[in-house]
Amino acid sequence: MFDFQKLEVYKKAKSFHVDCKNLILTKKLDTYVKDQLGRASFSVALNIAEGSGKFSKADRKNYFTTARASVFECVAVLDILCDQSTISKDEFDPLTSSADELSRILYAMIKNLS
Repeated sequence: MFDFQKLEVYKKAKSFHVDCKNLILTKKLDTYVKDQLGRASFSVALNIAEGSGKFSKADRKNYFTTARASVFECVAVLDILCDQSTISKDEFDPLTSSADELSRILYAMIKNLS
């Protein structure tokens, strides 16, 4: 097992991606929206994994910052989908709650590398 697989933030990022993927598979979304949300949510977990493999604090910080930015990107997509009534508030709230938790954890990780 790789060290990043033991990280709680990585496990939460995987779960967030699965939840976004389930939304993508169950909703009628434009292709570009599916692609954007799928890529952005996948990027969170991938950047956490890649960043954990870097040796310098600056490199790790950069990847964790990118992972956090991808969380923000997902929330923007979800926010627009909710505004358009493509997803309900009941679908929106748990996803953004998970995103908020991820963002807070990543923020703390980034600050600890400063």
